[in-house]
Amino acid sequence: MEWIGAGSLLAWVWLLLGQGFFWRTDVRLPDRQDPERWPSVAVVVPARDEAAVLPESLPSLLGQKYPGRAEVFLVDDGSTDGTGALARELAAARGGLPLTVSSPGEPEPGWTGKLWAVRHGIALARERTAPEYLLLTDADIAHDPDSLRELVAAAGSAELDLVSQMARLRVVTFWERLIVPAFVYFFGQLYPFRRVNRPGARTAAAAGGCVLLRREATERAGIPESIRHAVIDDVTLARAVKRSGGRIWLGLADRVDSVRPYPRLAELWRMVSRSAYAQLLHQPLLLLGTVVGLALVYLAPPVALAVGLAGGDATLAALGGAAWAVMCGTFLPMLRYYGQPLWAAPLLPFTALLYLLMTVDSAVQHYRGRGAAWKGRTYGAP
Repeated sequence: MEWIGAGSLLAWVWLLLGQGFFWRTDVRLPDRQDPERWPSVAVVVPARDEAAVLPESLPSLLGQKYPGRAEVFLVDDGSTDGTGALARELAAARGGLPLTVSSPGEPEPGWTGKLWAVRHGIALARERTAPEYLLLTDADIAHDPDSLRELVAAAGSAELDLVSQMARLRVVTFWERLIVPAFVYFFGQLYPFRRVNRPGARTAAAAGGCVLLRREATERAGIPESIRHAVIDDVTLARAVKRSGGRIWLGLADRVDSVRPYPRLAELWRMVSRSAYAQLLHQPLLLLGTVVGLALVYLAPPVALAVGLAGGDATLAALGGAAWAVMCGTFLPMLRYYGQPLWAAPLLPFTALLYLLMTVDSAVQHYRGRGAAWKGRTYGAP
């Protein structure tokens, strides 16, 4: 078993040094300065049954302190909980940026519901305001008052076509504390932010909760029509912009927060499993490779340490312990970012096991015809 321990340690040394320093959490908005003229912005919010979170999120958008022209377009995607009416009530009570609430009807064949709503919102914004930038943000995302200003200043200063921030997710309950920091950590490992932000690199990704787009970039990339089928719409959008010659940037947020609660394991499980197999292109061989890789990288170190100590194999125990120590060290910055205790780092193998099971469950649900199910809609492989 020593070769498994050695393989795991080598994998962690490579991840530590060769995977774009994914574990660092210092990738924040680039240096920026105020433009001479603030461009116009349309904020597009696709919303389906979001009445529970709108009172926290929508007022933060309407209250943006933006020096230029900005307008909010909330697209009510077939909600049954009064989302649209509540949005109008909040705007009437709070004031702030102009709000337009509209509904696109049921999506046409070949479109996911969210992208159908985004299409409608972008078309309405172009018709009403001809904005120079589009801010695509989810209905569960709250923004500090200067969030839009900082995003636009960063895009203009660095000549970026897409600026995206990974919203700080909620970590209140036990399961949120255990799973959420690891979720962002795994995302960064899969899409290292520094590689995403390198103009010549092929890696492309965005965080769908907060995406600022230059209008010309959306037209050049044919967005959203060119990605209308995408379940993982944020990554697909970033790839389309980068392929069309656009410059993109992705980092962690200081002024953008998710207000959606995930109090139980079941909600977090659905959040991950609904798109995990789509991330693997619905390919069984990629699923098998992912399961083996997760087992070797995350599960083998504690197992090797335990077996080595129990069997008196000092070499095996040392290999497993060293790999586990490197793993914990790379997780500490993310725990600090989320304000979690550092002693939680050794729990990462258990969390990785949960993610492995969620990924397998995603594949099982796909083959049962219930893959990528979200709020009453199910999407198959495109």
